Amino acid sequence: MMEHSHSLIILSLVGLLLKICGSTVAPDSKPNVVLIMADDLGIGDLGCFGNVTLRTPNVDRLCKEGIKLTQHISAEAMCTPSRAAFLTGRYPVRTGMVSRNSRRPCSVFNSLGVHGGLPRNETTFAATLKKHGYSTALIGKWHQGLNCKYRNDHCHHPNHYGFDYFYGTPHTLSFSCKPDSTHDTELTLASKLWFCMELIIIAVLTLTVGKLTHLVSVNWLFIICIIFFGFLVAFFWFFSFQNSMYWNCILMRQQEIAEQPMKAERAGTIMMNEAVSFIKRSKDRPFLLFYSLLHVHVPLPTTNEFIGISNHSFYGDNVEEMDFLVGKILDSIDANGLTNNTIVYFTSDHGGHLEAMRGRVHVGGYNGIYKGGKGMAGWEGGIRVPGIIRWPGMLTAGKVIEEPTSLMDIYPTLAALVGATLPQDRVIDGRDLMPLLKGEVQHSEHEFLYHYCGPFLHAVRWHPKNSDAIWKVHFVTPVFHPKGAIGCYDTLFCPCVGENVTHHDPPLLFEISRDPSEYKPLSRDNEPIYDTVIKTVKRALKKHRKTLTPVTEQLTLYNKDLIWLKPCCGVFPFCLCDKEVGNFTM
Repeated sequence: MMEHSHSLIILSLVGLLLKICGSTVAPDSKPNVVLIMADDLGIGDLGCFGNVTLRTPNVDRLCKEGIKLTQHISAEAMCTPSRAAFLTGRYPVRTGMVSRNSRRPCSVFNSLGVHGGLPRNETTFAATLKKHGYSTALIGKWHQGLNCKYRNDHCHHPNHYGFDYFYGTPHTLSFSCKPDSTHDTELTLASKLWFCMELIIIAVLTLTVGKLTHLVSVNWLFIICIIFFGFLVAFFWFFSFQNSMYWNCILMRQQEIAEQPMKAERAGTIMMNEAVSFIKRSKDRPFLLFYSLLHVHVPLPTTNEFIGISNHSFYGDNVEEMDFLVGKILDSIDANGLTNNTIVYFTSDHGGHLEAMRGRVHVGGYNGIYKGGKGMAGWEGGIRVPGIIRWPGMLTAGKVIEEPTSLMDIYPTLAALVGATLPQDRVIDGRDLMPLLKGEVQHSEHEFLYHYCGPFLHAVRWHPKNSDAIWKVHFVTPVFHPKGAIGCYDTLFCPCVGENVTHHDPPLLFEISRDPSEYKPLSRDNEPIYDTVIKTVKRALKKHRKTLTPVTEQLTLYNKDLIWLKPCCGVFPFCLCDKEVGNFTM
C-alpha cells in the first residue's frame, strides 16, 4: 500500500513537471515567427511612440509586452527597395533594387507589367527558415516584381523566394485602387462579353470547317468580317480599361488571380482572415508568417465599420482599422496557445508620406518630431520607423532600446535563432539583434549605417563604439518646395538627384542623440570634434564603397510597363473576375 502511494506521488510530480515544461519555452526549441509590417505608417502614429490622439491599443499592448526600438531604421524611404532590404538583410544598392531616374516614383515598381524584380539569386529569411523546417507564408503586399517574359511565368512570385504560401497583392495600393461601386456591373458585362466572344469563335471555326469541307456555302469575306468584329470587341474592351486599377490592383492566392480588380476596402479583412487561418493550420509545426499590411497606404480603403471613428479623418480611420487587424492576429496567436513560443515583430517599411493629400485633407502619416518623410532617405522622418519585438519569457517586457537598429537586422536575427549559416558569398549588412535584445550587450553592432536614396548616398550615421553619441552626416538633402514647406509638395515626392537637391560641402552634421529633430546643424565654430567626425565618416564611407560590386539595377532598366506582362484572370483582355465572394467577414 505504501509503495502504491509513493508511485502515485511520483506520477503526480512527473505530470506536474511535464505540464510546467510544456507551458514554457525550451531555449533550443524553434519559435514561431510573425512579422507584421505596416505600409507608410509614421513613427508618430502610434500611442506607444507618443501619439495621444489616435487609438492603437493593440499595437500599444504589443509594445508593453515586448521591447520598443526607438532608433529603428529602414534601409530606404520607398516601398520596393526598403522591403528588398528587409527580406535579404542587404542594402538595396547591393541587390540592384534601386533607380537612377530623377523621378522619385520610379524608385518602386510602377506596375505588374514590368519585368524587373528581386534577383532570384538573393536569399531571403523565408528561404532560410524554410530550409530549417519552417512552414512559411506571405500574406499581404509583395511589391518585388511578378513576371519576366510573359504574363503567367511568375518568375518573381513569392513562392520562388522561400514562401510556401502567398495570398495578397503582388503589387501595392495606389490612388487608382480606390473603392468603386461599378465593379460588380463591370464583372457582369465582362462575363457576357466573353460569352459573346466564345460564340464568335465557335461560329468562325464552324463556318471555316464547313467552307473547307464544302458542307456550308459561305463567302470568305463574311468569315473575315466576323473575325474582324471579334477583334474590334476585344480592342475596345481593352482600351476602355486603361486605368491601372484593372491591371495592378489585384489579389492572388498562390499563383492564381483571385480578384481583378480587387475590392480594396475589403481586401485588408480578407487578408487578416487568411493570416488567422494560416496560424491555426500551422500551429503544430514551426511557422513563419510575414503579414504585410496594405494599411495605411493611400487611397486608405477602409471598411464601413471604421469610417469616421477617429479624430484624423480618412488617415486616422485607416490607422485605427490597422490596429484592429493587428489585434486579431495577436488574438489568434493567444487562442491557439502559441503566445509563449511566438516571436512577434511590428514595424513600418518607412516613414509616413507628408505630401499625400486628398483635396485639402492630409492623408499621409505623422513622423513625430522627425524631419522629412517618405521618399527622403536621409532625413530621420523618412527612415526612422517603429520597431517592436515580443517574445514572452525570453525578452524583457516593457524594455526600451535606444541604440541604432535596422530592418535589415531581422534576417540575421532569425538565421541565428534557428542555427542557420548566413550566405558566405555576399555581404550581409544586418546584424543579429538577440544579444542586444536580451541585454547580453549594451551597444549596437552598427557603428555605421549608410542612408541611400536610390543608388545615391545621402547621409551616414556614426555611433562610436566607446560613446553614447550618435552622429549624422548629410552629404545631400532635398530642396523642399514651395518655399517654407516641410516636404516636396509640388512633386509629391522629393528627388534623390538633380537640380532639386543640395550637395553640402562641407557636409551637414547633427548629433542626433541630442538633436533627433535635426534642427541645429553643427560646425567647427560650435562643435570641437567636427573635423574628427567628418574625417571618420568619410574614411568609413570609402571603405564601405569598396565592398559594393556592380549589379543590374532592376528599377533603372526593367521598370517599363509592357502589355504582354500584365496579369489576366481569364483570356486576355477579358480579365475581370471575383473569386472572393463570401470570403469577407470581420
